[in-house]
Parts: sequence; structure tokens; C-alpha cells
Amino acid sequence: MPRYLPVLLVQEASRQPGMDAELRDFEAELAEHLSDFGPEFEQPRMVVYPEIHLCGATGTPEQRRAQLEAAAEPIDGPRNRHLARIARNLGIWLLPGTVCERGEDGHLYNTAPVYSPEGERVAAYRKCFPWRPYEPYRPGNRFEVFDIPGVGRVGLAICYDIWFPEVVRQLAWLGADVVINQVATSTCDRAQEQVLVQANAIFNQVFMVSANAATPSGEGQSLIVDPEGHVRTRMPGATSGILTDVLNLDEVERVRTFGTAGLNRVWSQFREDDPVLELPMYEGRIDPRQWKPGR
Repeated sequence: MPRYLPVLLVQEASRQPGMDAELRDFEAELAEHLSDFGPEFEQPRMVVYPEIHLCGATGTPEQRRAQLEAAAEPIDGPRNRHLARIARNLGIWLLPGTVCERGEDGHLYNTAPVYSPEGERVAAYRKCFPWRPYEPYRPGNRFEVFDIPGVGRVGLAICYDIWFPEVVRQLAWLGADVVINQVATSTCDRAQEQVLVQANAIFNQVFMVSANAATPSGEGQSLIVDPEGHVRTRMPGATSGILTDVLNLDEVERVRTFGTAGLNRVWSQFREDDPVLELPMYEGRIDPRQWKPGR
């Protein structure tokens, strides 16, 4: 059977940190989006919001820091319980945008939670590459993937992470078929980011789903790219809007088997008797025996 993943990508501006009433409004608007954009499917939709969507902050760096400090919660705090309930009530895979997490060490983290249709939090990825010096977050220290039973594996990368090719390469090596990139880029480099989204799809042969915030929080131009680097759909501007698509994750296996454009099989590059390639920059290596995506 084809491995279909229905996606609804919401390009919206950031909201103020979520009190109960604000999260009820969020749930009502999300329910309306779901009713407006297509029928229910046997496979639950994945709904993706931009970076820091529920924890908007404005003003000077000092003012932003103060707002984020006030909005921060432990990952298992009240906001988590509300979001889990919303995912369960609507029967969706919910990526509600990254949130400001108060870590057990007291630091702030920019964290992407994921909730299943059963209302379980199945992942919580801390951004490894905060955009310095603007962002006050401490970097995360691990990569994160999660499984959608019967469909495939999903990796998480937040905004600036995709400027570092090691991130999506590692997610693909961990078996990700699709990488969700939640973004709040309000600067003029969104044009370059779109190129990077396509490049990451090409050299890792994965789907890329890049959800940027709408104005005034971001420059929009969200897009979905297939494993050969073709743009499947995109938002042309920065205003609020929604992208819908249904990804056939079997396309990942097809591209890796026959090659990008029927030519380039980057995950089949090495033979087991090839020499080990040392990577002194990482104090690591490429071992041909390890060069294949996992499961």
C-alpha cells in the first residue's frame, strides 16, 4: 500500500503566549481550517505551524527576552496538556509551532513538540542552532525523529538548523522520509533559505516541509519540496495562508533506488571495502559500512 501523508501547513503570524482562552481560540481556528480544507482521510492529517507560533515576542532584544522568559514553561507544563488535548480532540498529528521551553537546567530552549492523534507527545526537539546573537536560547544537543505507524519516519529541524548540512543529513541517516522545518524568518535571507530547503531535499533525498511565519512575524514563502528537489507547492508571499498536500513517502525509496533524475544515488555511493574517510573537523569519519539510512 502507498505510504500517504496528508499535510496541512499553516502560514500565520505568531500569537501571544497561550493562556487558556488563547489556546481555545487556537483550537477553534484549527478546527475551522480542517473543515475548510478537504475531507477527512483514513490517515490523519499532519498540521504544521511555524516556529515560535504560540510564543510571539516583539520589541528590543531585552523586551523579547523578558517576554520569552515569561512565556517559558517546562515541556510537561500546562501548555503541553492543552496541546495534547487539541490533537486528540481533532484527531491529527499536531506540530503547533515551536514553544519556549524552560529546561530542567533553568535555561530557555526553542523546542518543537509533536502530538499524535491519540493526544500523546511523541517528540520534543530542541533547536541545535539558535540564530546568534539575536536568539536567547541554549542549543539542544540531539537530533529527533518520530514514526507515523504504517506511513514513515519524520525528522525535525528548526529554522537556522537547515543552514548546517549536518542536521538534515543526520536526520536522513536516522531514517527520516520527510523533514519538517518550522521557521520564523523575518529577514531578507528567506530567498536563500528556499534554496537551502531544495538543496537539503536533493542531497538527502527526502521531502522537506518548510513552514515560515506570515507578516509581521516572518516573510512567509512557505514551501514543500519532494526528494528530487522539485517544489510541489509554495506560498508566493508573506500574508497568512494555507498549503495542503498529500506526500507519498514511497517516493523516497524510488528516488534512492533509481537516483535523482534517474542518475544520482548518493546513499549507494560507497562499497564496503572503500577506505574510511576521516573527518577531522568533527573528530569523526565516514565509514562506508555505516553509510545508509536506518530504520
